[in-house]
Amino acid sequence: MEWIKLIGIIIIVLGFYFKLDTLATVILAGLATALVSGISLTEFFTILGDTYTKQRVVSLFFLSLPMIGLSEAYGLKQQAVKLIGKLKGLTTGWLYSLYMLIRIIAGFFSIRLGGHPQFVRPLIYPMGEAATKLKVGEDLNEQETEIIKGRAAANENFGNFFGQNTFIGSAGVLLIAGTLQELGYEGTTATVAVASWPIAVIALIVVTGYNLLLDVKIRRHYKGGVK
Repeated sequence: MEWIKLIGIIIIVLGFYFKLDTLATVILAGLATALVSGISLTEFFTILGDTYTKQRVVSLFFLSLPMIGLSEAYGLKQQAVKLIGKLKGLTTGWLYSLYMLIRIIAGFFSIRLGGHPQFVRPLIYPMGEAATKLKVGEDLNEQETEIIKGRAAANENFGNFFGQNTFIGSAGVLLIAGTLQELGYEGTTATVAVASWPIAVIALIVVTGYNLLLDVKIRRHYKGGVK
């Protein structure tokens, strides 16, 4: 009857399928797993409380939301656009590629830049949009704006995904190394991190080409208005 200990997975799948409250579903799954595994209610709530106390840092992003709002209200976006205006040779593709490089380097040193709401939305995307407007000399339509916005978000995802495992102490590296060791394979956090470096470089090269194709498409579309 060892399979009964997997009841928590079944509860989570059913909870997500029927679109039940996520937090309640996860807690219920944990409680059911604890009970069938011989863990008492007292022990379960002790583990739950200790885990919450240790992981409270994950809720700190709530504190950044009002700061982002104030920054935008007092002209953060406008200042970013002015900066791009001074760098007339910088295209949207090169800007996003530079940001991905910074994102990978930040991942290597385990430096958190904030992600989409704190960095991409108020800074990177407006700068990319401004760079395109400077090149075409006119306003963009809604579809083009959405493409540039989506490309900014994509570069954040690419940089974060391929850069985070280059740091020896990242959660992903620890998980991969631990799983390999449990399965009987030789693998340390150092070997996993080193193996991630060439992948990050290849990803940077591929995404840079992907970004520069965006510049080419923009030039072709506005070939009559390119400065």
